[in-house]
Amino acid sequence: MTTRSQIIDHTLLNPAATDRDITRLCEEAIEYGFFSVCVNPYWVARASELTHGSAVKVCTVIGFPLGANTTATKVAETIDAVRNGADEVDMVINIGRALAGDWDAVESDIRAVVEAAGENTLVKVILETCLLTDDQIVEACRRAVAAGADYVKTSTGFSRGGAQPHAVSLMRETVGPQIGVKAAGGIRTLEDFDAMVDAGASRIGTSAGISFTQEG
Repeated sequence: MTTRSQIIDHTLLNPAATDRDITRLCEEAIEYGFFSVCVNPYWVARASELTHGSAVKVCTVIGFPLGANTTATKVAETIDAVRNGADEVDMVINIGRALAGDWDAVESDIRAVVEAAGENTLVKVILETCLLTDDQIVEACRRAVAAGADYVKTSTGFSRGGAQPHAVSLMRETVGPQIGVKAAGGIRTLEDFDAMVDAGASRIGTSAGISFTQEG
């Protein structure tokens, strides 16, 4: 049986994070058996060093948090992250192109990151669901799958809203059982956590993971 800790990406994306903070994050992830640590790109090499020899993966973010970087920039970030030891990358879609209905551009942007990541690095695609309609969420999921992504993800946690069970359920329904769904953004209580899992999330991104292992 999968425990709560085994589906948590223990997350610290605060731009003011220090080496001490990253060290604590990695130590906690190892102690509590979290699936990964999720850190900003600068900290990937350090996190990889700190988690070496453990089962904890290193995840980072690409085109974060706006998604408005050029594709070439996202590709360069991805290549650099993988070189520094990232096992997973969470990329933000080009939200402006999605809102404009230019889905070919959205898909092309995702595919370029997937190709840059290579076969051994898992790619999650952040939709920023609070900015999209249900129809746009569905199409974004379809395009992520078509581009070869491994996961779709709700949110950056830096926009006007975070994960909602409705969006998670819609994403799961769209991508089916073979693609992962990550809920992230504003998941601070055990009730939030369980609601996301019940809606279909297979991974949870949160900074409150320790409290979830100590409850229930």
